[in-house]
Amino acid sequence: MCSYIAKPMRHRLALPALAASALALGAASAHAGQCPADKVVASGAGEKKSVAAAKGVTDTVIASTNLANEPVGLKDRLFRLRRLVIEPGGIVPWHSHANRPAIIYIIQGEITEYASNCSVPIVHQAGEPATETHATAHWWKNTGNETVVLLSADLFPTKDNPHMM
Repeated sequence: MCSYIAKPMRHRLALPALAASALALGAASAHAGQCPADKVVASGAGEKKSVAAAKGVTDTVIASTNLANEPVGLKDRLFRLRRLVIEPGGIVPWHSHANRPAIIYIIQGEITEYASNCSVPIVHQAGEPATETHATAHWWKNTGNETVVLLSADLFPTKDNPHMM
């Protein structure tokens, strides 16, 4: 009878431990690839604007949809998907998302972001998303030895250069 009681008791103790572990892992990953809350600063007070030119970056537009022709009716906007490949040492130059929100998904590698509203560099790893809003001004550098591949989906102004990073 003792083993009958002990087995269910172990299961009852194991479930809360598993749930706590899952919550801890979820909490850690919720902030992956983002500026730490205690390092967020006013735009312009974070990482300084870089004048480095694009280097070691291939920017391929995979697909786009003219949103003026869709029910949403956004004139002069494309919903665009790009694939960027950044070689080791490669740089995505300084740019702003003031008029172009985007979502990035890191497919392969690890890349560092230097944002105007974060006082420390932000490391992004494969499997992580990154959001870029009107408050985002930044540049990226592949500081590792592996090629980085990412997807970028944005609402792109049709009047701009289609390979604007």
